[in-house]
Amino acid sequence: MVSTFYMQKTLIIFKPDCMEKRLVGTVLQRFEAAGFEIVGAKLTRLTSAQLREHYAHVADKPFYPEIEGFMSSRPVLVMALKGDNIVARVRDLLGPTDSRKAAKGTIRGDFGTEMMKNVVHASDSEENGRIEIARFFKPEEILG
Repeated sequence: MVSTFYMQKTLIIFKPDCMEKRLVGTVLQRFEAAGFEIVGAKLTRLTSAQLREHYAHVADKPFYPEIEGFMSSRPVLVMALKGDNIVARVRDLLGPTDSRKAAKGTIRGDFGTEMMKNVVHASDSEENGRIEIARFFKPEEILG
């Protein structure tokens, strides 16, 4: 019998609105209840260079300065999580990017307020998870 169990890693950023509302523990509890393992975590203030790289796909858009201003407005918690099919499962837990369209019971539906203030960033693919974890963590900071 072939196992379909496949461990992936994903990057999570507890955004400034999550930090300001003191929701980190509440949101983290949902990830832990889903069976995900923390394999890296650190509190940091995101730099302009990190944000420009992280949001390169929209860095030339007129709204980008607002994103950078928001994401650098206070320290954030960046975390690497590991779990079976974690990328898709975390995205399901979060709900859509626009919190106003997210169902109650999802993290963004329960705690987010808009498109940008949506509590948590999560990688949107396994490949981006690897890229994003490498962007915010040194290899020796990932413990699993």
